[in-house]
Amino acid sequence: MLDGTTRSGQSGSDGTGPITIFGPDFPFAFDDWLEHPSGLGSVPPESLGQEVAVVGAGISGLVAAYELMKLGLRPVLYEASQLGGRLRSQEFEGAAGIVAELGGMRFPVSSTSFYHYVDLLGLRTEPFPNPLTPASGSTVIDIEGTTHYAEQLSDLPALFREVAAAWAHALDDRASFTRIQDAIRSRDVATLKALWNELVPLWDDRTFYDFVATSEAFSSLSFHHREVFGQVGFGTGGWDSDFPNSMLEILRVVMTECDENQRLVVGGVEQVPRGLWHHAPERIVHWPQGTSLASLHSGAPRAGVARLSREPDGTIAVTDTWGDVRRYPAVLTTCQSWLLTTQIECDESLFSQKLWMALDRTRYMQSSKTFVMVDRPFWKDKDPATGRDVMSMTLTDRLTRGTYLFDNGDDKPGVICLTYSWMSDAMKMLPESVDRRVRLSLDSLRKIYPDVDIAGHIIGDPITVSWEADRYFLGAFKGALPGHYRYNQRMYAHFCQDEMPVEHRGIFLAGDDVSWTPAWVEGAVQTSLNAVWGVLHHFGGTTFPENPGPGDVFSAIGPIELAD
Repeated sequence: MLDGTTRSGQSGSDGTGPITIFGPDFPFAFDDWLEHPSGLGSVPPESLGQEVAVVGAGISGLVAAYELMKLGLRPVLYEASQLGGRLRSQEFEGAAGIVAELGGMRFPVSSTSFYHYVDLLGLRTEPFPNPLTPASGSTVIDIEGTTHYAEQLSDLPALFREVAAAWAHALDDRASFTRIQDAIRSRDVATLKALWNELVPLWDDRTFYDFVATSEAFSSLSFHHREVFGQVGFGTGGWDSDFPNSMLEILRVVMTECDENQRLVVGGVEQVPRGLWHHAPERIVHWPQGTSLASLHSGAPRAGVARLSREPDGTIAVTDTWGDVRRYPAVLTTCQSWLLTTQIECDESLFSQKLWMALDRTRYMQSSKTFVMVDRPFWKDKDPATGRDVMSMTLTDRLTRGTYLFDNGDDKPGVICLTYSWMSDAMKMLPESVDRRVRLSLDSLRKIYPDVDIAGHIIGDPITVSWEADRYFLGAFKGALPGHYRYNQRMYAHFCQDEMPVEHRGIFLAGDDVSWTPAWVEGAVQTSLNAVWGVLHHFGGTTFPENPGPGDVFSAIGPIELAD
């Protein structure tokens, strides 16, 4: 791999392979399907060049459009905002390549399908400066007014090590953590399905906090241990914003190591969706060599979608925001599901009422970030009195919650994510201007670093985002509540349409909110590949016997269905 990191999905039967996002709900090897030399399949000659509308040009829409183009179909992308969706990298004014990652910013190496495209585009990645990792250099944990400096977990007081040990013990004791990870490593589908299917009915109706508070490991400790776990956590930071979520949501994250071994894309992750827009694949059917999505669209996607409706001949009419109407034999929607009930006027007959219920019950989590550019990575300076870094990656119970430091080199400006927060903490920032957000963050950090003049290093204008305030997103990512498994199963399984009434066929769903791993880009990529199979099948196409696709095996290894 370009950065020296092994990301192969290949696993040995001895269970020594890497952890990848292989299930656990649907253990299909998307990475192997993508990498197979035979390709994803073929469509009948009479279907070559047929148009497919793709609503939304985020990573899910662009991956699907790219693969459909390779198959010889003609994707027509509609985008109301900008290419990339929540993979949004904003450059600071006048500083080429110095970016604020407003959406996704850290990508676990277990996201092997996503990294297929990162490597295809020749992009470089580096370790993300998460707390207590070598990439961060040092970490400061500030809680209840007490500050702890650490370069590794062993540097922290015993309380923190006890919390980490309790979390590991609870996972093994209550969720077969080690056995499931072994099955993922070896890609032992039968064992993984058996173990996971036992957990689904046990934990769908219960919250993350319930799992922690009622575990033997934590109940034998003090309330303060749970409090510290919520405020600080380990790996990517505090967990308390997720405490109301279904425990299944958390188990999927930790079992597939979404919260570990994360990397950033040098120069900004938005290069991935924009790269797919311009990339001309080496192997392509029907279209001339050198064809790209950009060339098929004369340089730009069509405007946003205002209406989706079924025509008498069975096609689906797509009306854009300017009133232009085009009819398609298939449509793929990758926008957040709420937009199908708030921003896009849809015929109710496009989906079953049970699916409409699932789409409408999707619950999004709020998220806020505020970034500043600084003249240099000054945080690496050493305090002459202590010999420590003058500033560190910071986790705190104060307003900022998480502060991340991005070193672009000693001769280049650095970037500080002053605050990264979720849910109620993000809502506190919602009414404030960007300048006010910076001042609030600096006030909080001044209490932790009283002798560091952070403001004196700031150059350029700050950058901020609140995803819940964007009418095209209404939130950062899904956070499934207890009892939401059935809704997710309906949405995820929608790409297999053979048993559906005819009036519901031909429109497909993809995106991270359709996936089992919301907030992680791999879920967006995997659901887009499911939809590619669905569209291929809809046009009468087939996969190759030596490389079956997700729909070919779904009835055998698909997610367990819970009774209504």
